[in-house]
Amino acid sequence: MNLPAEDYGTFSAESFFCGNGTLIGAGRCGGKAKGLAYASMVLAGSPLEETIGFPDLSIVLSTEIFDDHIARSGLSSLYDEDDWERVMEEVDRTLFSPSVKFEFEKLLDRFDAIGSPPLAIRSSSLLEDSTSLAFAGKYQTCFSPNCGSRAERCGTLERSVRSVFASVFNPSARAYREKHGKSHRDESMAVLIQSVSGKKHGSYFYPELAGTLFSRVFRRPNPRIKKEDGLMRLCFGLGTRTVDRCAARTFYLTNPSLRPEGNLPSQIAGASQEYFDYIDVERGAFLTGALSSFGGFLRREHRNYGVYVQNYGDDFLYSTLADPEVPVRPIFSFPELHVRERALFDTSKALLKHMESAAGFPVDIEFTYETDPRKLRLLQMRPLASYDELGKVELPEVPAERIIFTGDRMVSSGMLEGVTHLVYVDASLYRNEWDPSGAARAIGEINKRLAGTKYILAGPGRWGSRNPALGVPIRYDEICSCGVLVEISVPDLSFSPELSFGTHFFLDMDCDGILYLPVFGKHDGSRYNTEWLNSKQYTPGGHPAVRIYKGRFSAYLDGETESGIIISDE
Repeated sequence: MNLPAEDYGTFSAESFFCGNGTLIGAGRCGGKAKGLAYASMVLAGSPLEETIGFPDLSIVLSTEIFDDHIARSGLSSLYDEDDWERVMEEVDRTLFSPSVKFEFEKLLDRFDAIGSPPLAIRSSSLLEDSTSLAFAGKYQTCFSPNCGSRAERCGTLERSVRSVFASVFNPSARAYREKHGKSHRDESMAVLIQSVSGKKHGSYFYPELAGTLFSRVFRRPNPRIKKEDGLMRLCFGLGTRTVDRCAARTFYLTNPSLRPEGNLPSQIAGASQEYFDYIDVERGAFLTGALSSFGGFLRREHRNYGVYVQNYGDDFLYSTLADPEVPVRPIFSFPELHVRERALFDTSKALLKHMESAAGFPVDIEFTYETDPRKLRLLQMRPLASYDELGKVELPEVPAERIIFTGDRMVSSGMLEGVTHLVYVDASLYRNEWDPSGAARAIGEINKRLAGTKYILAGPGRWGSRNPALGVPIRYDEICSCGVLVEISVPDLSFSPELSFGTHFFLDMDCDGILYLPVFGKHDGSRYNTEWLNSKQYTPGGHPAVRIYKGRFSAYLDGETESGIIISDE
């Protein structure tokens, strides 16, 4: 069934879920629920219906539940509250009405009827329905192991729903709405409660593979990749690592053997997943496991272990069947996945083509995949916010001493001239002082002061990483005013850019028009000018590692030739 493009806008998710008996409340369903319902309707009767599934059960708490809860609890003033700690405390102490608690009990009965699986409690806000803004990762998703006594399970569900409700008011969501001219009070939150797709392996529950699919590739590593080719970002275990700035495998669907990180063993190892997320149903917890500790267990549980894992040591990659004489560590590099699991790639390409044709716009899909039997489950579908690609940018000829940063891999296209501020984080001082949150908050204060200037922000490793040892753990609201973002490789301190295209972080940059320059090393095509940075006068930035340079700066980035420079105009 192919629908004309305009039908997505008028499609009634409320009618869909009401017809299935899975809608609670008389309000709206929000963006994530609408995308799921639309995908289900579009795939029904299509050739893909037999090969693509959905979570076993999805239930929606409509926006009426949120609106009534906020009004009943006297929390309407939170729309204007800037103190995030106070917001969380206020929402966390609220109680649901007896009628809503009764609905929660009935909801758990529905999930008990299908075996009491773990639950994903997802945001589904009204603004997440936007076809022009990402809103990716701005609101909360919680996991419940759905185990223990009935009272414990109800308590976990209630806390999770309150956490999703509170996320409407979080600083990143507020900053995103303000930047894009959206009123805080225009937002409302529905909640999508789904059975987690996966299997139980001993006491651990997780999908074998999970990831995201994008029908358009807006940042391409070379001319062989076309915008319409599609991209997959994949990890082992729960899919949280594909949307956060964590290591995961990126596949270009028409060239799945191409690695954007490079083909050297050290490059592959640096970009490969070494941890995976799962739910421990006996301990009742969402946990992270190290592949190095779980290797024996995973080898027994998964016949495709050797398809997913290689051993890295002495700057060489070994098969899991080899017995190297050097110390090695296992990594999820997925060396043979595109060969052994062609069904996953063929199904993904067909799904993206079908969904984009039906919706009339690029799409972003989250999924899980099991190899036995081969089954892809669609968890959510949403519009992929468009990225305005610019034409070729000519890089000016300037003296080497005026060039501060150069890059030659995976740069975005664009130009920004006459920038008055460059904010820089010194890698050594960041590591030696070791106050990652202090550095992030200091940059957040600078970001507020420089709002509207489109300043340049440069620092070591991965901005916004969950692991502060890999980069400054910045939030969206602490970075949203910058115009150019630079990520610097400092191998001696284990800092490196991570080309995590498809994460919420990069979706934000694309949607906001923030230019991106990765600087991988000190060679002719990619370097940073430490002499300039250490000799020019700067203002302390509220943390020993943070510097503010004032002057006139310009950025020239050409994605077509994969080259970019940031220069001093003085």
